[in-house]
Amino acid sequence: MEIGKFIKQKDGYKAFIPSKFPPDNVLACSQKLVLKHSNAERLLGKLDGITQLLPDVDFFLFMYIRKDAASSSQIEGTQATMIDAIEAEAKTKETLPKDVDDILHYIKALNYGLKRLSEFPLSLRFIRELHKELMEEARTTHFSDPGNFRKSQNWIGGTSPANASFVPPPPFEMQKALDDFEKFLHAKDELLPLLKAGLIHAQFESIHPFLDGNGRTGRLLITFYLWLSKLLDKPVLFLSSYFRKHQKVYYAKLNGYHHGEVEEWLEFLLDGIIETAQQAISTAQAITDLRQKDMEKIQALSKTASESGIIVIRKLFALPIVNVNTIKEWTGFTRQGAQRVIDRFVKLGILEQKDKNEKYGRSFIYRRYVEIFTK
Repeated sequence: MEIGKFIKQKDGYKAFIPSKFPPDNVLACSQKLVLKHSNAERLLGKLDGITQLLPDVDFFLFMYIRKDAASSSQIEGTQATMIDAIEAEAKTKETLPKDVDDILHYIKALNYGLKRLSEFPLSLRFIRELHKELMEEARTTHFSDPGNFRKSQNWIGGTSPANASFVPPPPFEMQKALDDFEKFLHAKDELLPLLKAGLIHAQFESIHPFLDGNGRTGRLLITFYLWLSKLLDKPVLFLSSYFRKHQKVYYAKLNGYHHGEVEEWLEFLLDGIIETAQQAISTAQAITDLRQKDMEKIQALSKTASESGIIVIRKLFALPIVNVNTIKEWTGFTRQGAQRVIDRFVKLGILEQKDKNEKYGRSFIYRRYVEIFTK
């Protein structure tokens, strides 16, 4: 399946020039791919059913957003972790890695996109807005021109287009490719939805329309498209952890896509959806079990202690690293009262001190819950 050609430019290097998109034979899928799509779609249905039964599904979503943000940013070289992002949001630690800002910007962009798509279509304008949220005032090694498609040649790897591993289309050709891409986003075609999500991501990365932030933007598009396709009631499937786990294969499959190996890329993507959905199902089940056990511990306390405990544990599912100030804010208690709640949770085995050597400014983590996402 021809996606494009590498054509020599006037400066001597070869750039990828996309063909008309989508190709005429885009519906010609092998039986193997169709069966794999059916399995992936079945698991998404199971995941959707399980997450709808979670009493605090939005808290589950908050954690998955942080996990995807960390993984997607780490693909681009960020060293900060999901734990760093939680601590930055909780304001429980004064010194954090500078590149935690990459993760926080990704979370901001994802949340912006979910809200915006409730009233606005998936389109080039939306993608520019998303990029602006992702890159404005973000840490970058070079100018990213947030919210604007590039007006100059970019490349991947190497020091110039001449020795790059991949050179996307020059601006004039890029604009034509983007026009086809937007029509594809809106088309009411017969493509299987998970395959269309895969083509959206790979084609976007091939066009590479921004000076920086293309990978993170393109990975967000997968989540948004699957959610808009009504395959999931909540956007609880994020593939960045899978792509990071198989990062070399991920890049190799995208490179193969440029050379017409479309089915190989789509098979890799479906494998990722199957693996990630299975993990998310296990995660939802583990959270349900943990929540039930810890709720039982709290309900066995005195009436007053139980009432405040239920308030705190529900909020821990959204923000599982806290300090005394956090508990004060959640409960309205004095500092002494908030500390008593923490001590009670430590005794119950729900919270533990994050850094055992810290004597002042201590923070506490709901470790068993966090480990469900980080193992």
